Amino acid sequence: MVASITPGSIVSCRQRQWVVLPSTSSEIIRLRPLSGNEEQICGIFTPLEGSVEPAHFPPPVAEAISDHTAAHLLIEAARLSLRSGAGPFRCLGRLSVRPRPYQLVPLLMALRLETVRLLVADDVGIGKTIEAGLIARELLDRGEVKRLAVLCPPQLCDQWQRELKQKFNIDAVVIRSGTIAKLERGLPSVNSHIFSYYPHLIVSLDYAKSDRRRASFLTHCPDLVIVDEVHTASSTGDRATQQQRYQLVKEIAQKGDRHLVLLTATPHSGIEASFTSILGLLKPEFEELDLNALTEPQRIELARHFVQRRRADVKNWLGNDTPFPQRESLESPYQLSAEYRALFEQVYDLARGLVNTADASLSYAQRRGRYWSALAIIRCVMSSPAAAIATLSRLSGKGAGADSLAEELDEELAATYVYDPTEQETAIDVSPTVVVERGQYSYGESQKRKLREFVKAAEQLKGSKDAKLQQLIALVKDLLKEGLNPIVWCRYIATANYVAQSLRDELEKKKGSNV
Repeated sequence: MVASITPGSIVSCRQRQWVVLPSTSSEIIRLRPLSGNEEQICGIFTPLEGSVEPAHFPPPVAEAISDHTAAHLLIEAARLSLRSGAGPFRCLGRLSVRPRPYQLVPLLMALRLETVRLLVADDVGIGKTIEAGLIARELLDRGEVKRLAVLCPPQLCDQWQRELKQKFNIDAVVIRSGTIAKLERGLPSVNSHIFSYYPHLIVSLDYAKSDRRRASFLTHCPDLVIVDEVHTASSTGDRATQQQRYQLVKEIAQKGDRHLVLLTATPHSGIEASFTSILGLLKPEFEELDLNALTEPQRIELARHFVQRRRADVKNWLGNDTPFPQRESLESPYQLSAEYRALFEQVYDLARGLVNTADASLSYAQRRGRYWSALAIIRCVMSSPAAAIATLSRLSGKGAGADSLAEELDEELAATYVYDPTEQETAIDVSPTVVVERGQYSYGESQKRKLREFVKAAEQLKGSKDAKLQQLIALVKDLLKEGLNPIVWCRYIATANYVAQSLRDELEKKKGSNV
């Protein structure tokens, strides 16, 4: 009877019920008490004690039906025991994070699929990265996959690397334009390929989509691929870059036994064809579905591959166990000081001059470089004096290079630096020096002198002449008096550091205030 016992089974031993856990030895059965926890796990050496039998439970009887209170207690007990009941998961011993119960749902769905094809479309903050990491760690520990690749926007590569390493014990290398040279130097021979040598990869989607690299990546593509922000790779996008991304992911999905996990917080942009193109990456027949007239079998099949939870759904299930912050929208107007307004007007005039100058010798890429550079300069100046200094001081002392003329600016990447995208997960919080420098070739010496003057003017605006900062300090003081712990969100890191230091200087005498 012992030979028929498999991990996940419920057995009886020593007058107690147990859950069977995976074991590395055929002679040892690892058991966890059905009503216990991980600290009570023990091993049974079967040659000495073979009294391990499948557990049997009597069927329910009508006389045992209780009242509503007892039924509610049973539901609560089942919900709270979901985390402890996940013992058969092999990945749990390799994690440095404790998943919340709802974050185990995508993992449970994935394990019910012979080939994992899953679209996780949870709200921002639900934990899609943890959910995808759980799937990856579990498949690796089960031996169902050997290698992993994460395709994501370039600005999220480092974040993915940290999350996989710190929370899931997965060492992955980042492959994008800035890291490729160093990684290639680490190859053991000239015949080794970077996409096949490293077992776990985090690849910039824009790096892998190009015609020069797509075929190479597909040839050496791992057996598990996670695509983050997959809505940027739908087939109905207006940009050619979006079409290239879709072609890459579509070719990845064409291999029927490759595991594929797609992540996005905004799966449906209002264009149904865009959404169905993402669904078609899971199974080709999903792309032909009429979402307004799904049959019951179609709905059931789609539900096996698609999970989406809003914050309200999680709160409704868990109650106060997962207290998402209650957002309160507040606008506090301020007026620019005379010095700050003078700087803004000068910067605005320069930006208009860059965009409106008609120069027939400029290529389309150079004209677009001027446009994005102008937007970046204005955005930095209006964020804070520190953001303006961080960007403009670096630019004003550099000369134009030949590489800048040859390389075309990626407008979609530039937009994430300059605009506030709807999908906040894609926002880049560093000053847009890359955008300004890419447009650098269009500046003459007179413009560079003006930029240096802007830097000097911005230096003089720190502190009392920064009306926005002073308004913020007053607002924070009022919130602290109300007993609240305010969080100040800033668009750029340079602005955040500047604001933090100013608040620290202002509040350092206040006991218990930490900034």
